[in-house]
Amino acid sequence: MTSESVDLYIASKKTAQATLANQAVQWEEKLKELARTKNIAPVNARIDPIWKGIPGYNGLQIDEEKTIKRMQQAGKWDESLIVFREVKPAVHIDQLESSPIYRGNPEKPMISVMINVAWGNEYLPSILKTLEKEKVKATFFFDGSWTKKYPDEAKKIKEAGHEIGSHAYSHPNMSQLSLTRMEQEITKTNAVITQATGVTPTLFAPPSGDFDQRVVDMAARHKLKTILWTADTIDWRKPTPEQWFRTVAPKINNGVLVLMHPTESTDKALPRLIQYAKEKKLALGTVSETLSTRRVPSY
Repeated sequence: MTSESVDLYIASKKTAQATLANQAVQWEEKLKELARTKNIAPVNARIDPIWKGIPGYNGLQIDEEKTIKRMQQAGKWDESLIVFREVKPAVHIDQLESSPIYRGNPEKPMISVMINVAWGNEYLPSILKTLEKEKVKATFFFDGSWTKKYPDEAKKIKEAGHEIGSHAYSHPNMSQLSLTRMEQEITKTNAVITQATGVTPTLFAPPSGDFDQRVVDMAARHKLKTILWTADTIDWRKPTPEQWFRTVAPKINNGVLVLMHPTESTDKALPRLIQYAKEKKLALGTVSETLSTRRVPSY
């Protein structure tokens, strides 16, 4: 290669670099302008006077560096190549005072199926088949005495990939217990569930939804969030599948936790509920997934 050719190559390379740099500056300015409408601010966790503890929700922010790199590789400006990153809220629910949780963030398009198991195994296999067929992971809250009696059933549910929570040991009204008995209900259940499934619960659903602040504080002391529900199927009253569905359908929306049990009406109506949620463009996840700040991908 002659010195003249080398000079031309260097000049050409410098021109290309200058063009890329100028292009990057222009695209950066355009991205800053787009950020005004495309960036979404994170939502802080808060204590609501009605719903009590409400988790936060991540925001979205254009990642200028990664976006420009992708566009340069593509050799063009293309808004479909914009890269977003999630931005965590400044206030997380764990930073707030211990409170019961009835729902996920109302900005999050996800719901959870939560199944309290304290009696009856007849319909569990069919319910598990429905969840598997629909590719839905639910959260099962195990009664300790049930887990002690049916450890293999508990293990099957865990091995199917579902989340496991605590439902106390003997289905008591927790608010009526002494602190000592309250703690025994929690610790004994955790021990039995861990022995049967290898999982230590992080969620606690008080039997019959009965609790007071002492219960919430005791659960928190054992690193458990107290979980209630947004929508109740009331399936223990043995409604028809149609009645079951009509009870909960009007409440199905962002962040909803749906309470049910392994009953015949739940077995028959659950597929319809799942389909209904999907038609409303709602994701279905475990309680922990619904309560997390992570966004449901829609970009």
